[in-house]
Amino acid sequence: MKLRYTPLQFKCLAAEEQDSKYHDKFNSFKSLDNSIYIVGTLHSMLAPIASVIKWLRPELKITYIMTDAGALSLHFSKTVKRLKNEKIIENTITIGHAFGGDLECVNIYTGIIAAKTIANSDVTIIAMGPGIVGTGTKYGFSGIEQGYIIDAVNKLGGLSFAVPRISFADERERHKGISHHTLTILNDIVSTKTNLALPVLNDEYADFINNQIKSNDLDKKHNIFFENGSEVIDALNYYGLDVKTMGRSYYDDEAFFHTLGAVAKVAINFLDSAQ
Repeated sequence: MKLRYTPLQFKCLAAEEQDSKYHDKFNSFKSLDNSIYIVGTLHSMLAPIASVIKWLRPELKITYIMTDAGALSLHFSKTVKRLKNEKIIENTITIGHAFGGDLECVNIYTGIIAAKTIANSDVTIIAMGPGIVGTGTKYGFSGIEQGYIIDAVNKLGGLSFAVPRISFADERERHKGISHHTLTILNDIVSTKTNLALPVLNDEYADFINNQIKSNDLDKKHNIFFENGSEVIDALNYYGLDVKTMGRSYYDDEAFFHTLGAVAKVAINFLDSAQ
């Protein structure tokens, strides 16, 4: 059941149910075997990351897991429809009360298991649907789910990559450089070590971010990688994707988009080194 005990409650067959042809895959599951899971906090992170991966490695199979921290209907996302039509992502999984994916799963654990054992994904990108909730408080935002999703991936034997929210165009001081959302998650919420990809930026921005890293001891808590993510605009243009985040385009907020390009390239580097 999705939207349980509301007037809109409806039945759907979860992949892990006994009536599902995939039921036994969950009982026989042992490990994610270092499969790659990229965990974001905004829906606008999905298309740039996926497009860079597919542009650089068209043979890779990408799955998108949509959580229920934003919009609940996958079909509300024009981005997902476009990514599927362009064959940038192959499969979608909706978990919790989110619905409309190629596969439905009860929770994030079975969702990430399904990405490996059913979708046979090379890279899985996890993020909410459109519409993050924020309150201007330390813990009051729905993107806080990134922390326990990272832990879920790590505990099941996967390789997690945290997507940092970075901007120098957002007028809100709490989101300058590495957003307070990301800092809260990496400092106070996540309980396991993750891989954190950061973009190569100009000296002023780099100094600001490096100060944030040092003052929060992020380099002691997580694995940090710097990568040039500027090719993200080439990938977006190649697929004809016009992506905005908080109403800002690539040219309005290059640091945000370069971060996503960096994450994609670091994930690819891990895949290449494993082969």
